Amino acid sequence: MRSRFKSKNLRFLKELFLITCGVVSATFGLKSFLIPNGFIDGGVTGISLLISTLTGLKLHYLILVINIPFVILGYMQIGKGFAIKTSVAIFALAVMLVVIPFQPITDDKLLIAFFGGLFLGGGIGLAMRGGCVIDGTEVLALYISRKSVLTVGNIILILNIAIFSFAAIYLGITTALYAILTYLSASKTVDYIVNGIEQYTGVTVISEKNEHIKQYIMNEMKRGVTIYKGEGGYIEKRDIDILYTVVTKLEMGKLQTAIRQIDADAFVVQQQIADIKGGVVKKQALH
Repeated sequence: MRSRFKSKNLRFLKELFLITCGVVSATFGLKSFLIPNGFIDGGVTGISLLISTLTGLKLHYLILVINIPFVILGYMQIGKGFAIKTSVAIFALAVMLVVIPFQPITDDKLLIAFFGGLFLGGGIGLAMRGGCVIDGTEVLALYISRKSVLTVGNIILILNIAIFSFAAIYLGITTALYAILTYLSASKTVDYIVNGIEQYTGVTVISEKNEHIKQYIMNEMKRGVTIYKGEGGYIEKRDIDILYTVVTKLEMGKLQTAIRQIDADAFVVQQQIADIKGGVVKKQALH
């Protein structure tokens, strides 16, 4: 019981730390780069920045008000805990935008787009790792995807195209193009933080020389291998072992080269993996 309580407290502190760092990073990106130069981003934050630029309304008010529907959606789709943490994080972001005196760093537009997106995306990613969001776009996309044939990625892309189109009309093409750069920087940063720099790839291999490939993966790459018992059905029916392993993207080239050297006719299928738990994924220490 005490161990479970301690584990729960450690998890809470970790989430609190990640969310706090995320809110500070997003505030820095907004106040030191985007807001002073009239730049916008995608998502709900981009909508808030766009409305603030056009109307003069305070950004912290807009972030609070515009995110309310997304918090409600989050409560309906994900749960009460997520909605509470998201509400606290968004409120903290609005307060920090008023309280923390971050100063503008540069007036170089490329640096503003890149680093503004970097710190804002870093903040969004850290908050997501902490179990909440400070930009409700993903919540809306998840809600729509469950009721349509569109994927979450498709919906986010459509929403951002609409935002950048409005920016082009009302703020000018140049501002819209810099907004796209900001969004690309932010989205890539979110990907790295949420999925990790070592993004994983699942690899399925069908080969006559599967034993040699299995030994290479286990002995040279220090990875685990799962063997499926399959049956060939293209020309003749026969039993065949199907290998499955998980490697990082950085290791994929090395594995492909080795497979081709062992069996040039091997059938190889790759699948991107968002997250993994357990198994022999990290390299084993050599003794």
